[in-house]
Amino acid sequence: MAATFARWTRKELAPAIRGRYFTGIGTIHTGSTYSCRSMIGAGTSKLSEHAKGNAIDIMGITLDNGKDVDVRKPGLFAFRQKSLLASVRTDACDYFSTVLGPGYNKEHADHFHFDMMERRSGYKACK
Repeated sequence: MAATFARWTRKELAPAIRGRYFTGIGTIHTGSTYSCRSMIGAGTSKLSEHAKGNAIDIMGITLDNGKDVDVRKPGLFAFRQKSLLASVRTDACDYFSTVLGPGYNKEHADHFHFDMMERRSGYKACK
């Protein structure tokens, strides 16, 4: 998970930020990484990928220039932020098997969730 996250950050996130904001990544603010618990909101006792150390939540990003990029749904005229968040969602699907974020459900309204859940069918949940 850590190696994949680092690769995605280097190959996708950093160039997406440079192209939109003309600066680099200062800090990626994470939420939950390892947390031994069941899946939240799934109505099941199935262990979350967080319980396996196989998931990470991204709450926001501070750029090198000090600007904070909130991952919650941006305002009407936040064109750069909208474009960046759309890119985050789309590009992460090439690296992770699950990408959930704002607009998916209330549990993911304030962050992106990335995990590497193995599914027999090879299905990816990118929502």
